[in-house]
Amino acid sequence: MTISYTEYMDLFDKQVAAYIPPRESWGPVEKAIYGVPDPFHLPPEEAQRLQFEALSFTFRHHFQNNAYYHKLCLERGFTPEELKGPADLERIPLLPDRFFKEYPAGRDFALWLANVMTGELPKIVIREKNPSYDQVIEAFQEAGITVCFSSGTSGRHTFIPRDQRTFNTSEYAITKCAVAIGYPGWSPEMRGYLMMPNPRKTHLFAGRVAMIYFDAISEVTVAIDREVSVDLLAKAMGADRSLAGRIVQYASRKTEKRMVEKIIAWLEYHQEKTQDILTLVGAPYLLAGVLEQLDADGKRLQMGGRAAVATGGGWKIQEGRRIPSEQFRTWVEERLGIPPKDCIDVYGMVEGNGWMTQCPEGHYFHIPTCYFKPMVLDKEFKPMGFGQWGRFAFLDAAATSYPGFMVTGDLVKMLERCPVCDRIGPVLEPEVRRAVGEEMRGCGEEVRNLVSSDMGS
Repeated sequence: MTISYTEYMDLFDKQVAAYIPPRESWGPVEKAIYGVPDPFHLPPEEAQRLQFEALSFTFRHHFQNNAYYHKLCLERGFTPEELKGPADLERIPLLPDRFFKEYPAGRDFALWLANVMTGELPKIVIREKNPSYDQVIEAFQEAGITVCFSSGTSGRHTFIPRDQRTFNTSEYAITKCAVAIGYPGWSPEMRGYLMMPNPRKTHLFAGRVAMIYFDAISEVTVAIDREVSVDLLAKAMGADRSLAGRIVQYASRKTEKRMVEKIIAWLEYHQEKTQDILTLVGAPYLLAGVLEQLDADGKRLQMGGRAAVATGGGWKIQEGRRIPSEQFRTWVEERLGIPPKDCIDVYGMVEGNGWMTQCPEGHYFHIPTCYFKPMVLDKEFKPMGFGQWGRFAFLDAAATSYPGFMVTGDLVKMLERCPVCDRIGPVLEPEVRRAVGEEMRGCGEEVRNLVSSDMGS
């Protein structure tokens, strides 16, 4: 018998209780995230009220406690006193996503991180005279600050600092959105395969973001179970043209086949254990390698009804080749027996904590507007209406350790509500593009480079 939605979410909250702060400490942000049973079925007026209260609180917090952002707001002529109602939220000053790419090296990198962060820092001890990025990140981690990084094709990284509370909130939010939209599919007894780096061995956002995965289900197997440092990612992305960089790329190519073989062996083992409920989470690239190998071997597995797929990070699966998401879902069904309704994608980015999750019915990206305000901007960076392609921007109330008011390099089309399912609130169309002149980025691209780059020229 299927449990009720309330029982289902109570069970989820119990499973991930370590990520939930004490109720007596909740403010407007926590009430909008932890206190909402279903972020996709809120009445519009309730979602708007929660969003306004949470974003007003976070904006005031950054205005008062972040010197750089305070100065920016004064230059733009917008202060907390101007924020009188929901319509004023679109006037909050936005940062370009490249802001988090403009940093120095060495000890100055630590100073840059300290200036990016909002509020009083804990004591950071950096022992090296000329520390690497990884050494600075580890020093911040020892003080309770998680600095996640991501990279585009240029090799220039994005660094985002999150204190423990912001990190836990982000982890909880991504999992809650997926669990809520997939009701009643999640179970704490699930076994999973993470097609990303091990989050305990990297600060790469593509891996670190999945830390809660280990707590939400009973058992997780990891595809990339090695340390992934800033330096290693630079080599894998091709930014390092040295001999050492080429060797790393060559070694990565050699491991790809073994990864695919291990995933197939895991699937075949659990296919025989019919009581097991499975989930495959991570970059489409690695799962595409599994599907290609099954094609070559003429194998079809039957995992439907007890397995689900959740991907994220982009659909470029080979150099110069991008597979449409609809075609990918058909491929998953042909080779694994998992129907399209159980194969969804999640859209998010290292700079934000708002997780847009596809509905099983139509695969539109649903937005948790109770704490996250999406916007689509025209060429002059002015908000546009629904149904038009434009640059994606957002206001993120969950980003309390850094200003999460961002303009991105992604092009999206937003609809007022989903044309297929009955969930409430705006959605993004399934295909998200990069704006002309913007570098390719995303965790899928990073994983692809980590495991498939050859020696190059």
